[in-house]
Amino acid sequence: MRLTLRQLDVMVAIARSGSTTEAGRQLSLSQSAVSAALAELESQLGAKVFDRVGKRVVLNDCGRLLLPRALGVLDQMREIEHLFDDGAGALRVGASTTVGNYMMPSVLAAFQRRWPLARVELEVGNTREVVDAVEQYRVDVGFIEGPCHHPDLEVHAWMDDELCIVAAPTHALARDGAPVAALAAARWILREPGSGTRETVESLLQPHLPTFGSTMHLGDSEAIKRAVAEGMGISCLSLRVVQDWLDNGRLVRVDAALPRLQRTLFRIQPRRKVLSLPLQRFVEHCGTWH
Repeated sequence: MRLTLRQLDVMVAIARSGSTTEAGRQLSLSQSAVSAALAELESQLGAKVFDRVGKRVVLNDCGRLLLPRALGVLDQMREIEHLFDDGAGALRVGASTTVGNYMMPSVLAAFQRRWPLARVELEVGNTREVVDAVEQYRVDVGFIEGPCHHPDLEVHAWMDDELCIVAAPTHALARDGAPVAALAAARWILREPGSGTRETVESLLQPHLPTFGSTMHLGDSEAIKRAVAEGMGISCLSLRVVQDWLDNGRLVRVDAALPRLQRTLFRIQPRRKVLSLPLQRFVEHCGTWH
């Protein structure tokens, strides 16, 4: 069956006006085009939907059965035509752990206030997982903490993020400062391999520390923060992750004789992806975030 919206539109216009001539005038079609569309509709349905009464046409029992369904289909099409007029959209966003847990909630809340009809699904994983999700088109756009060199993805600098070395207030390095040798000998609690934070920490610290001491790997920044607060070791995390506990004294910044630790966060997307208007709005919104 090859029913068309034009055929349904013609059928509804005839039903409302009772005339093929008037239906043609309303639809800016010739009477012959209206009659042809109606004939095609009835042929494909295998049933007449109008009775001819002199010069008038009136719905028969089949037509009365079809009319509400035709009206429903046409109403849905009009909704689709105007679906994105007010910022509606269904976006899928991937974000690495720190970005997803500590930054995206505020970003998404502000976007939702501006575009209340937009729906955004957030998928959180480590940087490697987000890169895979973007490359496989499981998400529309990704935000990551580590570098990305995938040949099929565009990589755009998004914003700067400060890192800091933290310890429990009772830790020896918190009390006495942290010479390089003491940092190198300390027990470190780090993110798992594949994490953007882990890769960045290694690239920033290894030029200054010949090696890390013993290490523990945890797959979540919140778990690392809690382990450090319990005195299990020291770590290097985004200031955004630990700022609340620095403020309430559960953690302290280690006074390390190191340059300022800073990284760039990135936005990634497939090279061949065409950005829809809702996705363009979201990308522009994220671009204004600091």
